[in-house]
Amino acid sequence: MPIPVALSSASVYPLSVHDAFATAQDLGYDGLEVMVTNNATSQDAAALRTLTERYQLPVLAIHAPTLLLTQQVWGTYWNKVEQSIKLAAELAASVVVVHPPFRWQSEYGRNFSSGVRDLSESSGVRIAVENMYPWRVRGREVKAYLPGWDPMAQDYDDVTWDLSHAATAGVSSLESVRDLGQRLRHIHLTDGSGSARDEHLIPGQGNQQAARVLQFLAQAGFTGTVVAEISTRKAKGVGEREEWLAETLRFARQHLASTKSD
Repeated sequence: MPIPVALSSASVYPLSVHDAFATAQDLGYDGLEVMVTNNATSQDAAALRTLTERYQLPVLAIHAPTLLLTQQVWGTYWNKVEQSIKLAAELAASVVVVHPPFRWQSEYGRNFSSGVRDLSESSGVRIAVENMYPWRVRGREVKAYLPGWDPMAQDYDDVTWDLSHAATAGVSSLESVRDLGQRLRHIHLTDGSGSARDEHLIPGQGNQQAARVLQFLAQAGFTGTVVAEISTRKAKGVGEREEWLAETLRFARQHLASTKSD
């Protein structure tokens, strides 16, 4: 089966989840990753199910509200994860994407790895912990996450790999996806130049060898989902956002179908 290419609802921000479904259908994406935010639709299984039926596109993943901007959504960290699992199960989405806890969430950080494993095993929903990046203040690294920003050093069963975060962290996505092996569950397809800012560029515009990453995934028999998660907030002209998302989809399908030897 071809590796599915989904659209993250974050890629149409500040537009709505409804707009994400409409855009994904228009451009030919295989499904959606819904990022849970303050937007009521993103939290509502019935509303999301209505959109899946209307646009004939499945929700393939749920991104838990574990960002700084969504700290007020669904209360405590574990409740965020549990509610995201429940939402995923109701929509038949197989993956929940989570960020590692922030360092000030020490109670959750201490048992995070075993906690996500237990919840995944009891629910049957994969919880894929996303790679982040070190925070830097005046040139010095600040410890922002527990147990850490790099999933390579942890014993998570399932990992989401984000190419923009890798660029900001100064690590190679190609080497990392190779090293993760069967633990690699989910991909956020984007790019970055190595700036301290999390850029979420169109794949191919940064330094993360995005084409070779996709070619490797296809050749390695990757069984997860590739999700377009680029920033379109600076899109200006009519249709420019759609052009960027169409370019990302073309890039993904071209290189996932490539037989070029790596």
